[in-house]
Amino acid sequence: MKHFPAPDPHYADRVRESFSRQLVMEFLGASMTEVSPGRCEIRLPYKPELSQQHGYFHGGVIGTIGDSAGGYAAYTLMSADAGVLTVEYKMNLLAPGDGELLIARGQVLKAGRTLMVSRADVGVVKDGRETLCATLLQTLITMKGKPEVQG
Repeated sequence: MKHFPAPDPHYADRVRESFSRQLVMEFLGASMTEVSPGRCEIRLPYKPELSQQHGYFHGGVIGTIGDSAGGYAAYTLMSADAGVLTVEYKMNLLAPGDGELLIARGQVLKAGRTLMVSRADVGVVKDGRETLCATLLQTLITMKGKPEVQG
C-alpha cells in the first residue's frame, strides 16, 4: 500500500475535531478509532434504530460510515486551510450487515491537488468474526481556502 505524507503536521487533531462536529456520527453512535496519513477507521455498534426490516444494519448506515471513513482518510492529506467534500461514491453491498459492530476502514488510493480517490471497506463483526459487507470507491474534492465552520 502506498504511503502518503501529511502536509499538515497537526492533521490528526484537525481530523478528530472535524469528526466531533459531524452530528450525524454522534447521532448514530459512531467513533473514530484510528487516523493516520491517508487512512481512517470508524466503528459503529449495533442498535435496533440502525436496522432495516430483517434486523441487519441498514445499507444507508453502512454507506454513511464508509463515506466518512474514506473522506477523513483523504482529509488527512489536505492542508490545514482546506475543507473536504464527497463528489461521488459507488458502494457494493457484499453481505448482509448482520452483526453487533460495523468497522469502516478508509484509505486513499490517489491523492491529487484538487481531487482524491479513496476506498472504504466496511466489515460487520458477529460473534467475534468479521465479514466484509461493503466496499466503496469515492471521489473527494479539496476545497482550498474553505476550512470548516468552527462551532
